[in-house]
Amino acid sequence: LLAPAAASAWAPAATATIHPGVQVFTAGAQCTSNFVFEEGGNVYLGQAAHCSGTGGQTETNGCTSGSLPLGTAVEVTGAGHPGTLVYNSWLTMQERGETDPDTCAYNDLALIRIDPADVGSVNPSVPGFGGPTGVGAAGGAGATVYSYGNSELRGGITKLSPKQGLVLQEEGGGWSHTVATLTPGIPGDSGSGFLNAQGAAIGVLSTLQLAPLPATNGVGDLGRELAYMRANSAFTAMRLVPGTEKFKPNLVEAILGA
Repeated sequence: LLAPAAASAWAPAATATIHPGVQVFTAGAQCTSNFVFEEGGNVYLGQAAHCSGTGGQTETNGCTSGSLPLGTAVEVTGAGHPGTLVYNSWLTMQERGETDPDTCAYNDLALIRIDPADVGSVNPSVPGFGGPTGVGAAGGAGATVYSYGNSELRGGITKLSPKQGLVLQEEGGGWSHTVATLTPGIPGDSGSGFLNAQGAAIGVLSTLQLAPLPATNGVGDLGRELAYMRANSAFTAMRLVPGTEKFKPNLVEAILGA
């Protein structure tokens, strides 16, 4: 299988059934996908590593928390066949004996390989906002961010999925960013992607913060997570696929278009 190499080769954004923000279910646990990736002729959808975790909600240290194994089937909304869990940062850190506390606490990325029969249904654009334009930096406190969550707790009301917010602070030496959005990410939004003001992909929703800043979210730094993957797994050339739709940093338009 050769993955689509040009924008025209992807399914049209308006009709694609697989795209950033679709719900994914790993052993029944629902999360939100973040971005589309590709390497070696295969197409992948990102989710948070903790979405395949086997422990309780308080088990968030990727170097000690349990996870379902690679090869686990993942139900991808809009796909005709299950995807396959092929990378999990938690499993990778445990395999290599990672000891850096910040890396262990915040490296929270997994990849689902899309079945070849479903690749023709994929578009890499973020619903409502368009993009991503590439991988970028979150920016400092006060920087604007955008996201698209898709928790099943919203009962399918997609108008509540697009979000705009601000970066509040950095954590873990740059591994994570605390963000506040008009409606915070809720259970089921885990794994959803965040964009900066230029439309670049900056992170993955990892945690719902209760303290010291209630109703905020911890967003893992995507650039660091991808660098770790390339350095410590077989996916040395994994790349994020830019969206085919132009980035539009307009929350109202995103809501109306959702």
